[in-house]
Amino acid sequence: MSATPTQEHDRVGPSTSPMLFDLASIDLDQVHADRAQMFEMIPHRDQMALLDKIVWAADDRTKGLGSLKVRGDEFWVSGHFPDKPMLPGVLMIEAGAQLACYMYNLRQEEPRIAAFLRIDDAVFRRSVTVGEELYLLAKEIKYSPRRFISQIQGVVDDQVCFEARISGMRINK
Repeated sequence: MSATPTQEHDRVGPSTSPMLFDLASIDLDQVHADRAQMFEMIPHRDQMALLDKIVWAADDRTKGLGSLKVRGDEFWVSGHFPDKPMLPGVLMIEAGAQLACYMYNLRQEEPRIAAFLRIDDAVFRRSVTVGEELYLLAKEIKYSPRRFISQIQGVVDDQVCFEARISGMRINK
């Protein structure tokens, strides 16, 4: 069976995965941390600072929600692809990893630089393009002061666009 366009977006297949947590109970307009506050917790800057804000963090710091508004002036727009700009999947995962890093650092005594170790079970289900807001969900699977594993997802209009399991580890003392 071949994929057919749904509205303006190409889909790989139906989203069979449930969201990591219910967004209906979260005010998507709230700001838990703006960019300046995020920069206190994550090292990403300039073009690689992908998140616009942290919308929500669970009280136990095991789940978080961030967002990325695709504006159209990002470095990848003109080349991926010229007639139909689509947010590259690797940047979707990177945005989710930045959220997971933020959540990891909420549990540290002081912020640490954490690097990717592994990406598992990545699946892309829907494209994301200019003008859309991608919500990133992160849910802790395993945590220690030195390492973490998180399940991440990206959601637009209640559709799961991607999901993956990532592992990270602090690289400074």
